[in-house]
Amino acid sequence: MTDRQIVAMGGGQEAGDPGFGYVASLLDAPRPKVCLLPTAASAVPVAVVRFLDLFPTDRFEPTYLDLFARDGRDLRDVVLSQDAIVVGGGNTANLLAIWRVHGLDAILREAWEAGVVLAGGSAGANCWFEASTTDSFGPLAALRDGLGLLDGSFCPHYDSEPGRRPLYRELIAGGFPAGVACDDLAAVHYVGAEIVEVVASDPDARAYRVTGDPDGVWEEPLPGRLLD
Repeated sequence: MTDRQIVAMGGGQEAGDPGFGYVASLLDAPRPKVCLLPTAASAVPVAVVRFLDLFPTDRFEPTYLDLFARDGRDLRDVVLSQDAIVVGGGNTANLLAIWRVHGLDAILREAWEAGVVLAGGSAGANCWFEASTTDSFGPLAALRDGLGLLDGSFCPHYDSEPGRRPLYRELIAGGFPAGVACDDLAAVHYVGAEIVEVVASDPDARAYRVTGDPDGVWEEPLPGRLLD
């Protein structure tokens, strides 16, 4: 059976960050095809320039899909021909709504099941789970309509945005799906439904499994590996 892989990043990863090198290490092709989905951001050209810094043309075959200015390419053909899909950060709620209007939600599930590696940080990680925390509407809030490729919830920016940790703990105490929280510069690699590795590009960055019941909320730090 083909491995179904997702790398969910906590955010903060910029050009040159080893987290994207980790994603690249999962790809077997000599010049992997990598597609950016910048749907969550309004500044698509900026996102594309940053993406080309991460996946340069001398080592990768990069492309992107701009759903605000569709070209003649068939979405399914493009997505299923890739080795990896990278989703940029931004507005999670807008991203999910736009994907669904274009039918990309079903295509991404098909790609995941076919072995295309899915990756992204912040909104680009939130989207793969059943639920997440987001500032899509201004104040931090719960979002419960993710794609659900991965069970449970996700919380990015766990250490860098002061409201994230207390909100996530409060939500889980109130019955929100348990899940995983990632500091900036940390990432969680799933194969199927299981976490196979946690990696970080900062020695202080962590990922946590966060669970709760009526008696309280628990954070379990997940063992991780520091990337070079």
